[in-house]
Amino acid sequence: MSEIADRINAVHRELGKKRIPAGEGTTVLLRRGYAAPIEDVWDACTDPERLARWFLPVTGDLRLGGSYQLKGNARGEILHCEPPRLLRVTWVFGENTTDKDISEVELRLAPGEDGETILELEHAAVVPAEFWKKFGPGATGVGWDGGLLGLDHHLRGEDLDPATWHDRPEAREFNTLSAQAWGAAHAASGADPAEVAAATAATTEFYAPAGDAPQ
Repeated sequence: MSEIADRINAVHRELGKKRIPAGEGTTVLLRRGYAAPIEDVWDACTDPERLARWFLPVTGDLRLGGSYQLKGNARGEILHCEPPRLLRVTWVFGENTTDKDISEVELRLAPGEDGETILELEHAAVVPAEFWKKFGPGATGVGWDGGLLGLDHHLRGEDLDPATWHDRPEAREFNTLSAQAWGAAHAASGADPAEVAAATAATTEFYAPAGDAPQ
């Protein structure tokens, strides 16, 4: 088994439902352990200097009730913060948004065995039916898988370069396996097998286009 496959298999993925202010949301949940103390994992997830090294640069009024902006990506408000165990924020992508476009991301940390930290990340969103039918949970899940991979490398002291990672063959393998893993989670939720197969194929093509495959 490749190292990339090991990293994919280190994550538990599941789907669910959660009521958020925007309405009845669909959730994608990722859970995995990190060989690092809970305080270190929390710091890596909340300190702007460290976040920029494995995720994205962040600016804003970074406190409870404040707001944040991820460079070239989402923005939102900080709804709940209980160091070092719980962080919940709104997640807004794009400029012309409505209330239905405001999703929520919750990060939960808990101590595990032998000094390990268990991380759970849950993203709840009201997803348009046509978008969900086309891509399924992988549209959101593959991106978060990449984030958890970056955190894993960061905590090991071997940061991935976000600017070059997506051009590497390993990134293509990772995104392909991630899309398949979210397809399995989609199937486990009771979705129609044909819909799962089509959504997994569409997600794979989006994150690992066939035209980008090595010749």
